[in-house]
Amino acid sequence: MIDGEKMLSLMKGRQSERRFLSKPVESEKIERITAAGRLSPSACNGQPWHFIVVDEPALRDEVAAATETAVLRMNAFVREAPVLIVVVREKSNLASRAGDLIKQKDYSLIDIGIATASMVYQAAAEGLGTCIIGWVDDKRIRQSFGIPASRKVELVIAVGYTDNRLREKSRKPPEDIITYNRY
Repeated sequence: MIDGEKMLSLMKGRQSERRFLSKPVESEKIERITAAGRLSPSACNGQPWHFIVVDEPALRDEVAAATETAVLRMNAFVREAPVLIVVVREKSNLASRAGDLIKQKDYSLIDIGIATASMVYQAAAEGLGTCIIGWVDDKRIRQSFGIPASRKVELVIAVGYTDNRLREKSRKPPEDIITYNRY
């Protein structure tokens, strides 16, 4: 087991990377990263996810193009990442979907967030950088990979080696966001 201090240190060192080295990522590291997502908790064990590992250059370029926008000049760096993981939202199990209706909350989106966080922290533990991309052309990616129209591409995770230059994190102070026993 990793101790609490080491885990917090790992979390402090994880950042969204926008520069990747051309060094390939070992398949065993990708297997552990996707295992972290697969093993993540989900509402009623619904596991509403499918992960597509994209490391073939032409397909990687297709996915990268589906994350870019020339108007806002966003996400051009995605083409540099040697591996992209497409996170597809699948239908959850009946118990979780019933909870969605009763509580008027889409638990599958929460579950996708938990699985994605698990994968990016596993990547950090593997010495890899990541960036979670939410600006995606769902339809374009679904067409490229034959994903049914009933499924939704929620995120793309760019994965690769980086120069490991940590930037200072700007976060709200604890006293502004953490309280005990009251709001």
